Amino acid sequence: MSVKIGVSPISWTNDDMPDLGRDTTVEHCLQEGSQAGYRGFELGGKWPREVSVLEPLFNKYDMDVVSSWFCGGLLKDSIEGEIKRITPHMQLLKDLGTDVIVYCEMDSCVHGDITSPLSKRPMLDDDQWEEWAEKLNELAKYTLSHGMKLAYHHHMGTVVQIEEEIDKLMSMTTSDLGLVFDTGHLIYAGADPLRVYKKHSDRVMHIHCKDVRDEILNDSLEADSSFLNAVLNGVYTVPGDGVFDFPGLFKMVSENDFKGWIVVEAEQDPAKAHPLTYVTMGYKNIESYCEKFGIEMGAAALQFSLRDLRISSTLCGVSSPESIQKNLAWAQTSIPSEFWDEVLALPFSTDDPEANRVYTPG
Repeated sequence: MSVKIGVSPISWTNDDMPDLGRDTTVEHCLQEGSQAGYRGFELGGKWPREVSVLEPLFNKYDMDVVSSWFCGGLLKDSIEGEIKRITPHMQLLKDLGTDVIVYCEMDSCVHGDITSPLSKRPMLDDDQWEEWAEKLNELAKYTLSHGMKLAYHHHMGTVVQIEEEIDKLMSMTTSDLGLVFDTGHLIYAGADPLRVYKKHSDRVMHIHCKDVRDEILNDSLEADSSFLNAVLNGVYTVPGDGVFDFPGLFKMVSENDFKGWIVVEAEQDPAKAHPLTYVTMGYKNIESYCEKFGIEMGAAALQFSLRDLRISSTLCGVSSPESIQKNLAWAQTSIPSEFWDEVLALPFSTDDPEANRVYTPG
């Protein structure tokens, strides 16, 4: 498993409810995200859209751009129109060094309407599914031809909400289209996230981790609440602060050798849930889940040499094509800086172990 842990700005500010965190600056989000330990940030709606502005900001806090949400409109728009709309967004992300576009169909959705209960969400008939899936395939093929992966985000209040709709989407589209796997939306929709991950792990390109407060979820379902009212009431929280079995998920993620970003994305009211406190909690919990399944010693040993600027070259045993692949994988394994801090804090000697050895011929 080679993962990087990122965070969404939705813990600080909310695009669907701009009053939440209205006065919070982009730099404040980056500063606190860095302080909490994250390596990357998704872009939010209030963030600049110029590489010349974003790049220095991210570099200042040693952050990578993870991805950014795109509001899809293929149910009504032509594929030509959607390509025209998504191209500047795609190019921005590519220029900023990421390769995943988080995509969600927004036509007729109710997730951003605080007055609409989730029971009013749109649902597609068979003909609409056929036409939409065909256009999604074309769009995913287009972005992939430019080196960018299109990952579909299932979401409450939209046309892909429940497990059966995720299954249908995956069965009707090609592997060019990936999946954003979101634990919180799956639980809210009544699905078993572990079962969904097992079925579609080969399509998962991006993971959003949020936990759920069970009592608030049950109240929201019983009241047929709007999605935004449920958020304001605290239905979501960071991983490890709710009911979901994240260790079970990370065992599957590790076994599947997932390579990509794991993003803490837990929308809450920042006036009730102090952002730095909660994103720090989320980071530490996610980190512990990753560490539970270990870093291979071969990766640590190889990178111990590779990261030392005094060492000009590192020689590896290559007894087979498989061992070459293994060494390359170890070299690319993501190892958190905290691991190296602990390793370098261990006592060691710089004495030459061979200096006083007596060699006896024969």
